[in-house]
Amino acid sequence: MTNEAILLVGRKAPHAREVYETHANRLGRRASVGDVHVATYGNEPVRELRETFAEIEGDRVYAVPMTTAHTFDTTDGVPAALSYVPGEVRYCEPVGRSPAVTDVLVQRASEVLRADDDASLVLVGFGSSSKPYQRQTTEYHAARLSDQSDYGEVLTCYLLQNPTVECVRYNTSNSRTVAVPLFLTRSEATTEEIPAKLELERGGIEYADPLGDHARVTDAIHAEVEKQRVLATSEDDPASFETRLARNRRPVATDGEGIRR
Repeated sequence: MTNEAILLVGRKAPHAREVYETHANRLGRRASVGDVHVATYGNEPVRELRETFAEIEGDRVYAVPMTTAHTFDTTDGVPAALSYVPGEVRYCEPVGRSPAVTDVLVQRASEVLRADDDASLVLVGFGSSSKPYQRQTTEYHAARLSDQSDYGEVLTCYLLQNPTVECVRYNTSNSRTVAVPLFLTRSEATTEEIPAKLELERGGIEYADPLGDHARVTDAIHAEVEKQRVLATSEDDPASFETRLARNRRPVATDGEGIRR
């Protein structure tokens, strides 16, 4: 019988590990694996995670990046660090694009502003000038919410791309607006940057919490692990984007830091 484990990997931020641990505890009760590990890093995934990863026991390890969409870290540094895991690694897709996350966004919005035709819902994504993943995820949920929610309009904006967060007040058609950050945990971006750019003190815009430790996010993580479990035992296992990342990314041998044991 294959000994399996789950590894949740995310960036360090205030209260982030608490969120990761909550999801890990739920997964430990429902995912039928030996262990669920949580690992966090600051700026250098390989340097900070390699020793921790080398000690993870399991014939197969499902590694889940704890972010709503791929970033430079999750496409480069994290998969390189995963090469230190002794067992087989199944690198999972970030769970931000799960339909379960759409449910969380609706709930977060409705907690601060009731949905009706005279209210606008704005999704605030991080964005990237070089990678499409954050924008793709944000627009995916915006399209679903436009069809499924009772808000009069659903818009998107970004910290690093157009349309920018600063333009929200000029882009909405309604006098009442709720902005929901499409971020997994609280961070400097969600607690300082976004509120400042929205000019919340002027009124007219309510601001919701990020996804956080909502149980439906745990559902999304569990579903991704189960998908990878099926693929791992399938004779026809397609080489997904994440699979190629885990296979091809390796530490760079610079100043001895990338040399594997």
